[in-house]
Amino acid sequence: MRIATWNVNSITARLPRLLAWLESSGTDVLCVQETKCTAEQFPADALRELGYESAVHATGRWNGVALVSRVGLENVVHGLPGGPAYEDAQEPRAVSADCGPVRLWSVYVPNGREVGHAHYTYKLHWLETLRDVVAADAAGERPFAVLGDFNIAPTDADVFDPAVFEGATHVTPAERAALAALRDAGLSDVVPRPLKYDQPYTYWDYRQLCFPKNKGMRIDLVYGNAPFAAAAKDAYVDREERKGKGASDHAPVVVDLDV
Repeated sequence: MRIATWNVNSITARLPRLLAWLESSGTDVLCVQETKCTAEQFPADALRELGYESAVHATGRWNGVALVSRVGLENVVHGLPGGPAYEDAQEPRAVSADCGPVRLWSVYVPNGREVGHAHYTYKLHWLETLRDVVAADAAGERPFAVLGDFNIAPTDADVFDPAVFEGATHVTPAERAALAALRDAGLSDVVPRPLKYDQPYTYWDYRQLCFPKNKGMRIDLVYGNAPFAAAAKDAYVDREERKGKGASDHAPVVVDLDV
């Protein structure tokens, strides 16, 4: 079974690439982030023509997540139960479902903007809630994983130059502690292999030639419980999909499971 996660940075802008990638990659379930559309605008019909069902949690031009599956979608949960609001709005940042033999969450963790900002506090509270929500599944015997854009680099090795990010979000001790707390709930980091260079970065800014210079970050993560991690036979960053015109600034992370 092949599972992937991909921040597409607008599914409308990325649709031709997305459909071609699904066909060529043989992906069974794709966790999508940053759809930037309403649920009504989501291209469910185009995906259905390829044999995929969709579970979508999206409300407008910002945020938005989805699960796209050709092995079934059952027991769908839209949103993070009990999750915090930001400026009185419940943002569409999480969706979960049973996909064949596994249960998956697609998550788009808040960016945080800058240290001390209200969005940074919101980010930390959101991660605390995520930990509480997934704890039971994480401790279970069924393969289970939380996949998505976490907007946090777990270690200094996950950014091209730690000095560049000093004092900024994505690398602060509080954010990394929140990730550690999530792992302590019974999850482990399924680290993908890079297809090029030494580090499996998943995101490169559009600006300053960051992608050609490989000035990246690993912020798209796969956190699986023990049965999921044991079933993972390979994991890699499909860096090729970050190339060329019309690419997202993130690359897909792919995990192959023996289940």
